[in-house]
Amino acid sequence: MRILIIGLGSMGKRRIRNLQALGYKNIAGFDPRADRCAEAAKKYAIAVYSDFSLALKNFEPESWIISTPPEQHMTYAWDAFERGISCFIEASVVDAERILELHQRAEDTSILIAPSCTMRYYPGPKKIKELIQAGTIGKPLNINYQTGQYLPDWHPWENIADFYVSQRATGGCKEIVPFELTWLNDIFGEPVPLACVTSKLTDLNADIDDIYHCLLRYPGNLLANLTIEVISRPHATRELRILGSEGEIVFSVDENCVRYVTAGSSEWQRFNLSTGVVEAGYINPEEPYIEEIRLFTAALAQRDKSIYPNSLLDDYRVLKVLSRLEQLADVSSR
Repeated sequence: MRILIIGLGSMGKRRIRNLQALGYKNIAGFDPRADRCAEAAKKYAIAVYSDFSLALKNFEPESWIISTPPEQHMTYAWDAFERGISCFIEASVVDAERILELHQRAEDTSILIAPSCTMRYYPGPKKIKELIQAGTIGKPLNINYQTGQYLPDWHPWENIADFYVSQRATGGCKEIVPFELTWLNDIFGEPVPLACVTSKLTDLNADIDDIYHCLLRYPGNLLANLTIEVISRPHATRELRILGSEGEIVFSVDENCVRYVTAGSSEWQRFNLSTGVVEAGYINPEEPYIEEIRLFTAALAQRDKSIYPNSLLDDYRVLKVLSRLEQLADVSSR
């Protein structure tokens, strides 16, 4: 299978590593920046192109992985669809209506458009899903969840003004809301937004809100208080507590574990989590990213779109929740 990586920034390079870890060798990369092309060619020994038309002509890819800034996702995804090419897309934060339209157009075809859902493959969320589905703490009643990391620490090798996380439409904090909702919704269903407050609390050199406080109601009257921020330093924050009718679950990155206790016992049951393999210069482990690419390529190889678990329709629904939260934030700020 010939796979073209579109965009050779941080995520594009990660996707090359993912494919190589899975044994794929017929990989090429495209990026209009010559420096990124040179870096990818040197690090990963792949063919690279700074001209998109030339990449298509010379390499003749059978599928694409779109690792561009979010505002370019749908441009390339629509192009892929019109050429009859399946593609994988990094997490989206804009263009909800174009995403829905593409879903409707591609749904009854053999073309797979696979949006990223990386957090589903992190060991913490996987264990939480297992415990919730097993009814370990009874009926979930309330969630408190905070996650964040200081924005300049995302890409310490470049100024935040030089990439999309500093722009209001695709800001780092805003981007992480759907990133987290994708796995939460997979476990708990589609939420109704109840309230939201957004604000700029720091002196970050970016016209963005650096914190989102979101109140959501999930099916079954489950309330969720979700705080997304790009403030936490020197370490990232990820702390979640789920209260249930028969116990509670705690997920803590500081403790690197998921633990639970039930009403019939005073003893916490603890599951220590693997830290995985972290590439030099990166913060998050490789394994969750490898797993979603494995499922994407398996779906293509077996010609079975159902193998890949996330859809454009799922992404659209998540982005509509984000849109409603921001509407509520606008009202609360008046």
